[in-house]
Amino acid sequence: MNDTKTIVVTGATGAQGGGAARAILADPDSGFAVRALTRNPASPAAGELAELGAEIVQADFHDEPTVHQAFEGAYGAFLVTNFWAHGSAAKETEEINVLVRAAQAAGLRHVVWSTLEDTRELLPLDDDRMPVLQGAFNVPHFDAKGEGNELFRAAGVPTTFLNTTFFFQGFLRTFAPRRGEDGVLTVTLPFEDGKLLSGVDVADIGRTALAVLRGGERFLGATVSLAGDHLTGAEYAEKLGTAIGEPVRFQSVPYDVFRNLDIPAAGEIANMFQFYGDFDQQFTGARDLERLREINPALRSFDAWLAENASKIEVG
Repeated sequence: MNDTKTIVVTGATGAQGGGAARAILADPDSGFAVRALTRNPASPAAGELAELGAEIVQADFHDEPTVHQAFEGAYGAFLVTNFWAHGSAAKETEEINVLVRAAQAAGLRHVVWSTLEDTRELLPLDDDRMPVLQGAFNVPHFDAKGEGNELFRAAGVPTTFLNTTFFFQGFLRTFAPRRGEDGVLTVTLPFEDGKLLSGVDVADIGRTALAVLRGGERFLGATVSLAGDHLTGAEYAEKLGTAIGEPVRFQSVPYDVFRNLDIPAAGEIANMFQFYGDFDQQFTGARDLERLREINPALRSFDAWLAENASKIEVG
């Protein structure tokens, strides 16, 4: 008798979903099988997962019947939505509703929902320290997911809420060290000196999700707030410099200056970092590294992540 439990993984060809699928597939003793959802089953990423043993299923959040069909017969799921695919909190909320309805209809026994804090619980919209975006949000990609938590609860879906944070992978390209006019490599962030920024290896989202699924009932209804390290901007820069073999300094950019830069989603990114900074005690305080390593002993620190990834950093 085959008692392997099928875990549906959304975003399976992306960073988070791909990491969850690979973590499950890499553990032959997990008791889980992967059903990887993708809009394009013919993609190279889907092919790689199929070679590792995943069942590849075509599904699209904007074609709800395909999602319901993909969830049928599954035990549980790792669910994630990609705000950055469209940049709209309203669309992300629509996608979350589809996932909730499909999980409820399929009677899933355990959902791990990759989410984030709703910043409005700490920063009301009438607080004028940062501009309101998209009509009703401080940080739309945080707030839409945080608001979505209540949809899972209201539908009675057995859920673990896995709060993520800033990805160490941001230092590979977007926030990689760039050479200043004086020739010194510089990490530039809209983040205040001395504040702690929680970071995580994106692959640890999947590894922690697997640990939560294996933990079963004790994690149902619980919130697990994830991080692999808590460091200041200067500490990130120093460690990057050690890994690269050349000094790297940290340069703090005022939030309002960053908001006015001609780069995509500048306001969203500035608000996000301001939330990290203004509420660092609450945000970092919710991420207990000792407890997290009890759940996922393989959780990577920034040093451990650098040891594997320093050669991939696109120094400018």
